[in-house]
Amino acid sequence: MKTYLKTLVRTFKKHITRLVSIIFIVLVAVGFSSGIGLAADTIGYSLTDYYKSSNVCDFIVKSTAQSGFSADDISAIESICADAQVQTLSTIDAKLEIAGEERLMRLYFLDFDDWKINTLGESGLIGGELPQGAGYALSENADKRIKAIPEGEKITLDFAKILESSAALNGEELPEMYKSFLAGLDKPEVEISGVVNSPLSFGTDGEPAAIKENENKGTPDTTNAINELVSVEGILYISADVIPSVFNMKVLGTTDVWVAMENRELFSDFDKAYKSKIEEQKLNILSHFTADGEETAKVLTLYDNYSFYALHSYGNKVELIGYVLMAAFLCVTALVTLSTMTRLLDEERAEIACLKTLGYSSFKIIFKYLLFAAIATGIGGVGAYFVGVGLSSLVYWVFGYSFDMPPMSPHIAVIFFLITFAVIVVITLFATFMAGIKLTGEKPAELLRPRAPKPGRKVIIEKIPVLWNRLSFKYKSTVRNVLRFKSRFIMIVVAIAISMGLVMAGLTLLDICLLRGAYSVSILLIAIVVIIFAGLLTAVVIYTLTNINISERNRELATLKVLGYHEGEVAGYIYREIYIDTAIGIIVGYPVAALIMYFLFAIMNAGTYATFMWGVAPFVVLGFTAIVTLLLRRRIVRIDMNESLKAIE
Repeated sequence: MKTYLKTLVRTFKKHITRLVSIIFIVLVAVGFSSGIGLAADTIGYSLTDYYKSSNVCDFIVKSTAQSGFSADDISAIESICADAQVQTLSTIDAKLEIAGEERLMRLYFLDFDDWKINTLGESGLIGGELPQGAGYALSENADKRIKAIPEGEKITLDFAKILESSAALNGEELPEMYKSFLAGLDKPEVEISGVVNSPLSFGTDGEPAAIKENENKGTPDTTNAINELVSVEGILYISADVIPSVFNMKVLGTTDVWVAMENRELFSDFDKAYKSKIEEQKLNILSHFTADGEETAKVLTLYDNYSFYALHSYGNKVELIGYVLMAAFLCVTALVTLSTMTRLLDEERAEIACLKTLGYSSFKIIFKYLLFAAIATGIGGVGAYFVGVGLSSLVYWVFGYSFDMPPMSPHIAVIFFLITFAVIVVITLFATFMAGIKLTGEKPAELLRPRAPKPGRKVIIEKIPVLWNRLSFKYKSTVRNVLRFKSRFIMIVVAIAISMGLVMAGLTLLDICLLRGAYSVSILLIAIVVIIFAGLLTAVVIYTLTNINISERNRELATLKVLGYHEGEVAGYIYREIYIDTAIGIIVGYPVAALIMYFLFAIMNAGTYATFMWGVAPFVVLGFTAIVTLLLRRRIVRIDMNESLKAIE
């Protein structure tokens, strides 16, 4: 047992560089993939928590009849939406004189003492507690273009002018008799007692409005919503007690009904069950208000709310982008870990032979390397989780430029992390196990003998004399080394090609945001993150695979030093191969990039193949490659000639 433990410790010490390489590549790939996915899940959980905590309404039923809803109409809504919470209010758009300036305002008249739906959270009411009784109003800070009315401001409500300007906005005119009647009513004065943020409005484009859906994608037509809101210069919530009554009939009828379904758990970030229930209830409500083919009411749901649905849609886009990029990152990671563990086991042939001679079973021998792989991926996975959490928090924070984001949910979202990490672990352990089975199946005598070198043969360029004869000796040697080991060459090229595709994906997102009219700060951040992580992945891939290449050719490089090659010439011997592999990977990366961008265009519903990307992306990849070559130079020039030349070959 002591012997086994000693060999285990020795394996970790001997291959510490490979251990670190696996840790870093898992950290980069899983950290990025899970971070983007975690951001999408966190947005969904936070939106759901906000919906529950603020008791956000599921429906806004708006009357299109001039007299508003009758008591029977309200009873019918309560009956259709059994056990739901219902709140009535009056809404009107009218011009008011505010601090000597006439402004178009949206006025909500409701009972402050019984405000139970769309409640203002602790951070919503800036001026303190909700006012009690009549004579008070709250100003909504609904949009960056709309200035909230400051606390303490007093406003006179002239109902004659309010109804007259409202009628004028709809292209109508109040009868003279009605004007005369309204002119005799009191003109109550209300005081602004606080500034609030409505839970229905946290998008920077303003308060909720009916919006059109894209026929193909079902996403909000934000332009339509913005244009509808430009005319509104302020929003006030006013105590309904200030509305004068004449013969028990209020001047303003009940124009709106907020409905909050009892089962708050039904809403889960617009899932299918919620959508099905909403559509069913909506049709039932409309059926009551439809006669002779004409509707006397319209029903708005959260699917018609700009803030809720836009945030949900952006979250979905982030999630889909995460899936596309996750596949690419995992593919590269799988290739590198497969190569690393296969080569590690091949270098341990003599160690495996000794353990077999000592009577250790094949499983016990393989277990040592499975443990190595598991520890490497485990450490990388733990680090990747925290990288993912940090990245998702950054994405959530950046979304704050487009939305006044709900409080971040404390719910731990780990689905993306578990998926990506599980795939990496399974691939790594499976590759290690299969390579171990192959080696432990050989006899100890065979394992103690060095593996026979691969027989030399002409590479494809040698068969083209017009090219081959023009190359100098050092380039002939480089070409042979690049093409001689086909599996390693293909692995490096594929890994770099996918990395190139990821860089192009990041540049594509930048192009969509900055040059194609689909600007979003959150998507812009993701674009930058994709480029950075793709570059890091490229660097880790090249460093790991080149490091393996150097380890395999210590004796060859030592021979060059004995023959009098300078340090720069020895380093150049490896550098040329790195840059040739990278150049070929870049060329192959173009169709890979085109495939990734195809999926991104479908997700974003925007984008074209911008010319500048095809020229910029290679320089990003080459830039990270140059960094790697600088890091590897010391490793190359410090090869011990004596130790390398004494090795059995």
